[in-house]
Amino acid sequence: MSTVGSFFHEEDHPWLQRTVRDVANRGEGKLTAIVHEKSNGRIIRVAHIRPPSGVEWTTAVNNIQLVP
Repeated sequence: MSTVGSFFHEEDHPWLQRTVRDVANRGEGKLTAIVHEKSNGRIIRVAHIRPPSGVEWTTAVNNIQLVP
């Protein structure tokens, strides 16, 4: 389990700052953060991805794959 630091960010996820693919929309970009958010009384893990265009988007952590 990753360490959750300030602002509920995972600080030691091994894919941070690496290129990932969002399987839900097939977009690729750099994984900039994984944040724990409360939704309907549950905690969900949300990935923040930034492509070269700079327009960041979010997706569920389960939707990301590491790009070799």
